Amino acid sequence: QVQLVESGGGLVQAGGSLRLSCAASGSIFSRSAMGWYRQAPGDERELVATITSDGYTDYADSEKGRFTISRDNAKNTVYLQMNSLKPEDTAVYYCNLRTPLYNYWGQGTQVTVSS
Repeated sequence: QVQLVESGGGLVQAGGSLRLSCAASGSIFSRSAMGWYRQAPGDERELVATITSDGYTDYADSEKGRFTISRDNAKNTVYLQMNSLKPEDTAVYYCNLRTPLYNYWGQGTQVTVSS
């Protein structure tokens, strides 16, 4: 059915930037809402940002002004541009695709921000 593959994670210093990508299989991408979530060790998975099929975006308060979610429907890809990174942003970041019946998840990509 649907497969999501995240990439772009890595190790950066505080104040640096990363751009995460999530490539989706199938033709339903352009009609689906997408999201980025993250999970730090010992914590629950939390919402970072969402984007609807027509491009409307929403962000968690802690990320607003630093992170930007976008999508390229021609490439079946959603992005998360992360600027001014902080150590508390360290987590595994997961891509999400929402359908009427199920939420699909990628395997995650590690983001580590050092002080």
